[in-house]
Amino acid sequence: MVSKPRQAHTESSRPLHSRDLLQPYTSKRNFAVTPEPPGSAVAKSAALGFVVQKHWASRLHYDFRLELEGVMKSWAVPKGPSLDPSVKRMAVEVEDHPVAYASFEGTIPPGQYGAGRVIVWDKGRWQPLGDPQEGLRKGSLKFDLVGHKLRGRWAMVRMKHGDQDKPAWLLVKERDAFARDEQDYSVVDAEPDSVASTASTAPANPTAPSEDVRSRTARVHRDWPAQAKASELPRQLSPPLATRVELPPTDEADWMYEIKFDGYRMLARIDGDRVGLFTRNGHDWTSRLKPLHDALLGMALPSGWYDGEIVVPGADGLPDFGALQRSFDSRRTSEVVFYVFDLPYVDGHDLRDVFLVERRAILERLLARSPARAVRFSAAFDGSAASVLVSACQLGLEGVIAKRKSSRYRSTRSTDWLKLKCGQRQEFVIGGFTEGKGSRTGLGALMLGVFDEHGGLRHVGNVGTGFNTGTLTSLRRRMASLIRPSSPFTTRPAVPGRSHWVEPTLVAEVSFSDWTRDGLIRHGVFVGLREDKLPRTVERELPQPADPPAPVPQPNTPPVPAKAPTSPRPVRISHPERVVDATTGATKLDLFQHYEAVAAVMIEHVRQRPVALLRAPEGIDGAMFFQKHLASPLPGITQLDLTSSPGKAPWIAIEKREGLLSAAQWNVVEFHTQNAVARSFEKPNRLVFDLDPGEGVAWEQVQEAALLTQSLLEQLGLVCFLKTSGGKGLHVVVPIRQQHAWDDAKGFAQAVVRHMSDVIPQRFVAKSGPKNRMGRIFVDYLRNGRGATTVSAWSARARAGLGVSVPVAWSELATLRAGDHWNIRSLQERLPTGNAPWRDYARSARSLTSPMKLLGYTP
Repeated sequence: MVSKPRQAHTESSRPLHSRDLLQPYTSKRNFAVTPEPPGSAVAKSAALGFVVQKHWASRLHYDFRLELEGVMKSWAVPKGPSLDPSVKRMAVEVEDHPVAYASFEGTIPPGQYGAGRVIVWDKGRWQPLGDPQEGLRKGSLKFDLVGHKLRGRWAMVRMKHGDQDKPAWLLVKERDAFARDEQDYSVVDAEPDSVASTASTAPANPTAPSEDVRSRTARVHRDWPAQAKASELPRQLSPPLATRVELPPTDEADWMYEIKFDGYRMLARIDGDRVGLFTRNGHDWTSRLKPLHDALLGMALPSGWYDGEIVVPGADGLPDFGALQRSFDSRRTSEVVFYVFDLPYVDGHDLRDVFLVERRAILERLLARSPARAVRFSAAFDGSAASVLVSACQLGLEGVIAKRKSSRYRSTRSTDWLKLKCGQRQEFVIGGFTEGKGSRTGLGALMLGVFDEHGGLRHVGNVGTGFNTGTLTSLRRRMASLIRPSSPFTTRPAVPGRSHWVEPTLVAEVSFSDWTRDGLIRHGVFVGLREDKLPRTVERELPQPADPPAPVPQPNTPPVPAKAPTSPRPVRISHPERVVDATTGATKLDLFQHYEAVAAVMIEHVRQRPVALLRAPEGIDGAMFFQKHLASPLPGITQLDLTSSPGKAPWIAIEKREGLLSAAQWNVVEFHTQNAVARSFEKPNRLVFDLDPGEGVAWEQVQEAALLTQSLLEQLGLVCFLKTSGGKGLHVVVPIRQQHAWDDAKGFAQAVVRHMSDVIPQRFVAKSGPKNRMGRIFVDYLRNGRGATTVSAWSARARAGLGVSVPVAWSELATLRAGDHWNIRSLQERLPTGNAPWRDYARSARSLTSPMKLLGYTP
């Protein structure tokens, strides 16, 4: 909700006395109810403050306030400030606020003016350039800001032909050292959190703010690369991942080369005297690496995230993966060495937009000042890519990592980092084992698999060498608790002797000579278990071509706009610059890259299910429509003929990654799926309960409603799973056995909702419509009818901010901020978790027969 603007400043306006300035503010609020500070003007201050408050009212907006005349002059900025001088942000002038409001954070209660949550997004000091009263009167105000996020010179310009009752201004960043290209860096997206607890960045009495800003600029350029920015240390971080390629890049001047270490990827988070060690998937291994923890603590390094790989050197001094595994098995990790190769955060600065060569230069200086045997800088090789790779292979190394010198630190797999391997080697999922023969104890061979594009575990061969007696015994002991009665593979492997099947939860690293034509590995050798890899991410590694040559960027040059990865991309993108969401500036390319990133985990939710596609050719502010049938074929999108009625068009189905990308190119924003799969379409295999809050329902009530829904379903003997909707609410999903027709399943879902509304009418309502839902939650059972759809997990939503529907664990419910907790730009930190919260989904399907009886529902 945007506050009602006060009268515009014009040259003929009567100046208000200080006692009158806050009358509009005071008249709109009941201070017995709202936690906002009461209105009172204060004496004029020599050191003027400013604040930007992020306000989740009826629509998210930013309140920009400048201290002047003993009050805070205020504007509502719908899209928030931009550091790009070419981007002009609309700012609607609103009533003056008291100076005390600058520190206000909290939630304005429902029914009160501006109801919603407020945080202090930025704060600091400001200095007008010229007479500020004259600038306001004439509609042109220039000033310097010294805040945590906003710095340098700015301007406010009143629009000449706007509504005089609602004076509109433009907030513009002027060109200086603090300006940034919006496509390269959006400050509201990159730094969304509060700075209320952060100390002021400005001096108490800035007598010469313009000179202060210039001195700060000089200091930043002297001590830090231009793209570094002040930042708090994030609690979590996902590392960049490399893409395997067959041949080195041809534009060698753009690349540097490091050893491909034979170990575990590790990130160290140092925050003062607290040191944490985390795997690439975010698992805390600090307690398992006590000697390394102590070594890092003793180095007194500045706070930051340090990215590298842990190894154990063998007798020849080269990394020995088997020795690393044995060190964890024996719980003796004193020989572990941490090779550090990147530095995304350090000493209160975010370096992710800094070129790789500059990040590494800072890292090398830090490690040189605090040497330790267990922590080493990962040096780069000199020479051509071919010569470096040949030398690495001759030494017996696993391979080489090629890194683009100008690459930024991005938490995703890209072609800025490339894997060049000496031989065939990758991870495989263990699906079973055979008994040992003769004197061999423990086991004979491991049966290996990879997940295919349909989500099935495909057998790719066995490995029976590379073990010692200790490894055989340890593996047999670990697999004893994983034994299952049936094969986890999509086809039963032909294996000699007696076999045992296991749950596919262990990941083995195996070297081998080649692949056969039948897709089996030749001459496999067991290297070790990978405890840092998720089984569902294990696929056959196919080499990809490297990026084409690009101009060589030089350090300390302005950042270049991010470009889409060029490989692997089977679908050409047209009009990548088209804006899809005007509130964030997100483009078609941004949305396409989102579906590239989530394709592997999203396919599990859409495969074999008829889909409806919500298309937005003009962006989400333009005309949108659902597409359920194809007029002409699209790559990766198939058609399902699920009806015997003549003249009915077949439904759309998406079976692989290419189909998701074709749809994204086709301007699809949302993917919706039905509750049945094609092979048994007339009997649904899930129920969906969509918790849709009405006007005036707080988020805490939605969380409570989800728990109540879970409790009832569990009492009925059903297992349910949770996901965010990407919009306002939550989805509770129930896997069921394919035993009941559509009408019976829908009727049962309706009976569940009616029971909830009868038992707790103050929380739930069984009828849709805004009037019925006022202050209550409609649990939408209509999603369960034949032909009805629900937005898929990992789909973006066609709403401001482009929220994403994400599977979550019930234990995470209390930590969610809203149904759009994640959006397409913030999702990268979540991707490593993938579908893990739903790992038991397939085994949790139950019959509805008993629940129907318990509820008293008769089909």
